[in-house]
Amino acid sequence: MTSLFPDVSLSTERLVLRPFEADDAAALADMVNDESVAAWTTLPHPFTRAHARDWIAHRAPGARLGGEGLVLAVTEFLTQRLVGLVRLGRTDWDLRATELSCVTASWARGEGYAAEAALAVSQWLFTERRFARVELRTAADNTAAQQVAQRIGCVSEGVLRGAWIARHRDHTGVLRRSRTDLIVWSLLPEDLDDDIEAPAVHEETRPEHGPVRAYADWN
Repeated sequence: MTSLFPDVSLSTERLVLRPFEADDAAALADMVNDESVAAWTTLPHPFTRAHARDWIAHRAPGARLGGEGLVLAVTEFLTQRLVGLVRLGRTDWDLRATELSCVTASWARGEGYAAEAALAVSQWLFTERRFARVELRTAADNTAAQQVAQRIGCVSEGVLRGAWIARHRDHTGVLRRSRTDLIVWSLLPEDLDDDIEAPAVHEETRPEHGPVRAYADWN
């Protein structure tokens, strides 16, 4: 039997991390269509509302049900606005290890939301799910993602040369693909820095709702 993450919601002082809902489709499409998101992800570009609805209804829950990982919407506690997402993927249940990545909406950047969400999920993985390793992989030119890794206490382990394809528009406006390196970061339970204030995390496990088709690859 494949191991699965629970259908869970987490909350911090400022954020609620929960499964995506149908009403998130418009905000998700707007967030992912930002070209700074397209540059560093493999999600379709343009990312339409039809893509968002399929992603919410099938691909995100399918990642959990297939044992691959977990996808959580990140929302502001006070306004309930979608500010980003956190994805766990490539989960190894024997090693108790998983890869974490984040996306932040353009209007919500600079508030520390990505680091707060990533730290909350990591803390939950270590304390409640008995995980031993969280890994982040950041493109060499993605300084924002590298800052998140550093802020939550990750250790840089090395470089995977030529391991990623970034997407950027050239001077003519054409979206081009270019090969770049990936920096590998890891976070272990003992790496959590006492000087970094970990958010208080509250967990709520949601009841299961009928079958959802699992996707082996939802990128």
